[in-house]
Amino acid sequence: MTAGTALVTGASSGIGLELARLFAHDGYDLILVARSVEKLDRLGAELSARHGIRARTVGADLGSPDAPGAIAETLKQAAVGIDVLVNNAGYGVHGPFAKTELQTELDLLRVNVVALTHLTKLLLPTMLARRAGRILNVASTAGFQPGPLMAVYSASKAYVLSFSEALAEELAGTGVTVTTLCPGPVLTGFQARAGINGARLAAGNPLLVDAATAARAGYEGLMRGKRLVVPGLGNKLLVQSERLAPRRLVTKIARLFQERARP
Repeated sequence: MTAGTALVTGASSGIGLELARLFAHDGYDLILVARSVEKLDRLGAELSARHGIRARTVGADLGSPDAPGAIAETLKQAAVGIDVLVNNAGYGVHGPFAKTELQTELDLLRVNVVALTHLTKLLLPTMLARRAGRILNVASTAGFQPGPLMAVYSASKAYVLSFSEALAEELAGTGVTVTTLCPGPVLTGFQARAGINGARLAAGNPLLVDAATAARAGYEGLMRGKRLVVPGLGNKLLVQSERLAPRRLVTKIARLFQERARP
């Protein structure tokens, strides 16, 4: 008997990969979703051999409007039920909004916001019917304040945070829980893709943690049914201070961290 089946998006690297390892260690079968099928196949084979679980891989670009429906249809055809949904896939774009690429940011919103919402909508009903299930949505401490020079990314994570907390309250008493993981800066490929390797946010930031630490915090919070997980004391204090400080000051400080560090 397995512990259940967990679907993890963005499973080929970073927090998603580390979460997949944690689920496999605890005996969950896996549905691994990402664009890179080759990476997923290697990860699935590794986890299956090591932990004796079954790992299926689904290559999907969540920037495509059809991707969530195609994933759900794949699950239906394989008669696979999902016990845990992990909406981890996401990325950022760095730079002044007036100069960043429109298509890149529209794709960002489709991945970070639309696909997350769509997959949750499709998979939640069966969880409710069973009166059992867990959902982990990966947001960010960036969701607690505006993010100049990463305006669209921060806004997308604010959506994830607000949506997830509201849904958690709606589902109280149903047997289905919703946990929001809000890591601060994490050492993954995210920085390179977002173009922020030289920003103060990434350069020597004492709040930086590794992906395994962030994933472990999210996993443990999910299993305890916590609604909100912010890994690290420094990040917890930062979030609380942002709630108390004047909004304009918080925005100015956020911009300072997003700007390039001087050599």
